[in-house]
Amino acid sequence: MVSDYLMAAILSVIQPLNLTILFLSTLAGLVMGILPGLSATMAIALLTGLSYGFPKEAALISLIGIYVGSISGGCQSAILLNIPGTPASAATALDGFPMAKRGEAGHAIFLAVTVSAIGTIISVLCVLTLTPVLTGFALKFTSWEFFLLAVFGIMICGNLTSGGNALKGWISGILGLLVAMVGMDTVNAYPRFSYGNVNLMSGIQLIPVMIGLFGFPEIVQAFTQADAKVLQMTSFRMKEGFCTIGKNWVAVIRSALIGVGVGIIPGVGEDVGGWLSYWASKSSSKNPDSFGQGNALGIISAETGNNACIGGAIIPVMSLAVPGSAPAAVLLAAFLMHGYRPGPLLMSETPEFVYQISIYLLMAALAMWVLALFIARFSVKILGVNKKILMPIIYTLCVIGAFLINHNAFDVKVMFVFGIVGVLLRTVNIPSAPFLLGVILGPMADANLRRALIISNGSLKPMLDRPICIVFIIIIMLMILSQTGLLRLLRKASVRQ
Repeated sequence: MVSDYLMAAILSVIQPLNLTILFLSTLAGLVMGILPGLSATMAIALLTGLSYGFPKEAALISLIGIYVGSISGGCQSAILLNIPGTPASAATALDGFPMAKRGEAGHAIFLAVTVSAIGTIISVLCVLTLTPVLTGFALKFTSWEFFLLAVFGIMICGNLTSGGNALKGWISGILGLLVAMVGMDTVNAYPRFSYGNVNLMSGIQLIPVMIGLFGFPEIVQAFTQADAKVLQMTSFRMKEGFCTIGKNWVAVIRSALIGVGVGIIPGVGEDVGGWLSYWASKSSSKNPDSFGQGNALGIISAETGNNACIGGAIIPVMSLAVPGSAPAAVLLAAFLMHGYRPGPLLMSETPEFVYQISIYLLMAALAMWVLALFIARFSVKILGVNKKILMPIIYTLCVIGAFLINHNAFDVKVMFVFGIVGVLLRTVNIPSAPFLLGVILGPMADANLRRALIISNGSLKPMLDRPICIVFIIIIMLMILSQTGLLRLLRKASVRQ
């Protein structure tokens, strides 16, 4: 029976019309992922309306294609310009851009694109085999776990990007959390820090913040540097790329499993999957100081992790009708619009659906790999353009990207403000990535902590009664003690005794 469903899905996707739709939607996703401001969520939302009149199979193929393409596409602008095309690619920029500056942009993009496809393919295997197990684990997460997970993510990101001074990274993450508090709170719908401004009541939008933090510093730096030399490029070197990936196959598998695990937790998303995978590889590396300096393993880990989140985020959509990420939430709405009913009854009502989605994900990953490498042969030529000519074009795209979120000029002003913040952070050598992650995870941390405290009448005791929470607390405390030097002091004190 399973083989029949898989064969039917394969036959449907290789039909000429459906195959054309797959390649076109994946290409559109790649383009939207590359351009800063055009997120995966927006890409799926735009296509959802356009696909309303499509046949069911064609609609599913197009939605999966644009999802995979948009998540994968963000790595190219992250590597070439140090401006992540999507928040999921923020971790990729840490090592991708230094590699591009060394003249290895083609090699970096090949690694990123290839492991993106591998990460998605591994997540497909998990969709088919591990859905009941992983879904059961995700159900154990309550408000306390979600709050600690958000704190854990910010602590890791601050630690990874701080260049040896974790306190600076944590300060950046806390500033991002404070920015996330602006707007209507999610529990009582009370306006906070809006000062009567209607635009602020709706909160600070993520995409303008991301474009400002990462785009403006690069634009300013291009015009303030005395030496605006043109960077040299290298070819793709496919054989060397496959050898590099083969040498790091353990990290690829580990990052993919981390990505799937993060993706299945509702409301977390691809960006956290990328950061946690990056952290795991850096923590286990014999040379952790090389991360952030152009280490290929950083790109491999981040891109495998964030793309594996795609399959992971779809698992709770199909099993529980609960999205694992923001793009998956839009995808859930699209499934419902096309007549599917994800949830506990899915396997009894439409058992072929899981196998269709799995095959479409697999084919989209392969289509993405081919198209992304084709596009990259042209996109790497961006490095050959003098930055003083290129950056005004990038600036225009930044303004357009910020405006397109809500078609609101206020978002452009937000982008300018956080562009200045990004320049100031770079001036004082404070990383911007934890700030962005704080803005992303802030609503989740705030809503879940307040909800948990309301349920427990203000007591923190229930948090200490939950095993998963205790694990998070221990890891966070060890991280603080090790990075602040307190752990060394405690060891010295114990030795003296």
